[in-house]
Amino acid sequence: MDVGRLVARDGAQAARLLSDVRAARLTGQRPLLAPRPVIDQSWDRMLRGGVDPDHDFRTGLLTREELERRRAASRLRHVLPVLRQGLLSVADITRHIMVVADEDGRVLWREGCSPVLRKADSIGFEPGADWAEGVVGTNGVGTPVVARRPVQVFASEHFVRSHATWTCTGAPITDPRDGTLIGVVDVSGPLETMHPATLAWVDSVAKLAEARLRELHHRSLERLRTAAAPVLARLGGRALAVDRDGWTAAVTGLPYTSRVALPKSLSPGRCWLPSLGLCAVEPLAGGWLVRVAAEPEGRGDSRVVLDLRGPRRWSVAVSGPAGSWAHELSPRHAELLYLLTLHPAGRSAAGLADDLFSDPARTVTVRAEMSRIRRYLGSFLEHRPYRFGEDTEVTVLLPDDPRDLLPHSTAPSVARERVPGSGGRAADDAQ
Repeated sequence: MDVGRLVARDGAQAARLLSDVRAARLTGQRPLLAPRPVIDQSWDRMLRGGVDPDHDFRTGLLTREELERRRAASRLRHVLPVLRQGLLSVADITRHIMVVADEDGRVLWREGCSPVLRKADSIGFEPGADWAEGVVGTNGVGTPVVARRPVQVFASEHFVRSHATWTCTGAPITDPRDGTLIGVVDVSGPLETMHPATLAWVDSVAKLAEARLRELHHRSLERLRTAAAPVLARLGGRALAVDRDGWTAAVTGLPYTSRVALPKSLSPGRCWLPSLGLCAVEPLAGGWLVRVAAEPEGRGDSRVVLDLRGPRRWSVAVSGPAGSWAHELSPRHAELLYLLTLHPAGRSAAGLADDLFSDPARTVTVRAEMSRIRRYLGSFLEHRPYRFGEDTEVTVLLPDDPRDLLPHSTAPSVARERVPGSGGRAADDAQ
């Protein structure tokens, strides 16, 4: 269904048609036209999750203190000027509002046309509200969070009936450093304000916001590099200066690596880091000085836990004699590590490319991503073929319903694992 073309021709007729499509889908009948795949997949999640299509459900708003805390902690605060400049002037003229939500779907900021703001209040679309897809159904905030792509939701494409008088267009904003989701920017308005070009407009502004974040990151590393340079010049041995998230500003006596995986709670003293071994950590202005121990220390028996239970947040955790640490995964890294658990004997770059893209020739992409993964998993991953180390116990935590496994992923091998009763996990040998 080309919703944009239908709306451009006759918005009212398109809305009626979508209402019929939604009604047929909810009653198990075959609709005259199939809903768009991104909407159909969302509706399927809502039906399985028990969201009521006829009654909107609102969780409690965040307290003012919690809302301010989330705003202060979110990297989205750095790009609000970019979002306002790119969206608000046009949004006000075209009777839209701009909504900025965090990675959980919580509305942090909301600005725009005053009459539309008042209308949004009537459906609970306000600062502090939870607009996660699993709470309020298919919408322009929660659905892009799960789909990890820009989504326009028009009229009765909204799962909950009371939202069918709206058109909502949202685009995810990711951290350009590692691809993790940090939030969504959404432009919403009354049904009659829908325009097919809105999707490209909102997505382009989201990309401008990501470019601004990239620029700010480079500036902060340059400041840290300036402060760390004289310190590293006086040191012997192997050392590096990293920011609070582990991104490298300067290095001496070691090959350069863009990022070092740090524990969630790091304090001065001795600790074990996956890619470096035993280290001494000291604070620097804006980061840490990491000095690698002269004598490497064996890691002993270790355990790796790959947690894929959430619909949009995934992590890998490592524990062993030297301590434990965890790392949040980007969508692509979550896919690749899961595929490796399906093939414990190992997988070649061509095999992983076939698993991901149905194209064994796309090995350059796979090798680049696996190189990034090995920067934080270090010796826990081997290559030729890619696999977890033999002395590493690997545990995978999966969602209760297989259909909720990595819902953003279009990889054929992941899609097969989502089918209930498909036979479970693959057991192909390395290619």
